[in-house]
Amino acid sequence: MNDERLLSVSDAWDPHVHVDGNLVRASKDVRNLLASTFGLVADLPAEVETGCGRRVAFAATSPHPERVTCLLCREYAGEQHRQFADQLESLFGMSPGAGVAPGLSVSAEDAAKAVALHRDIARRFAGDG
Repeated sequence: MNDERLLSVSDAWDPHVHVDGNLVRASKDVRNLLASTFGLVADLPAEVETGCGRRVAFAATSPHPERVTCLLCREYAGEQHRQFADQLESLFGMSPGAGVAPGLSVSAEDAAKAVALHRDIARRFAGDG
């Protein structure tokens, strides 16, 4: 994000709930995978950059569409989940009639569930579900 757009937590009181700017890559599932693989877990940051470009306390963010009140963050999160679903679809070779790409240890059913999950989350951020 542009540094000019970043506002610090101390700039103004902000009543909104935001999304972490790294919401797809910084999920609890990613943290759990890294912890189980390497046995180490980093501390959660005190502040994070949000989807709207502000820096807020990590506690003022949520990955749940029903809790996010910042409209710019909702738009950002919806787009991020749509893009991630598209990337998964491309990675898993999920064109009609195609199986999962060779060498991946993910079943076609699991791949389809992951894509559907992120598309559903994107719809919920857009207010369509």
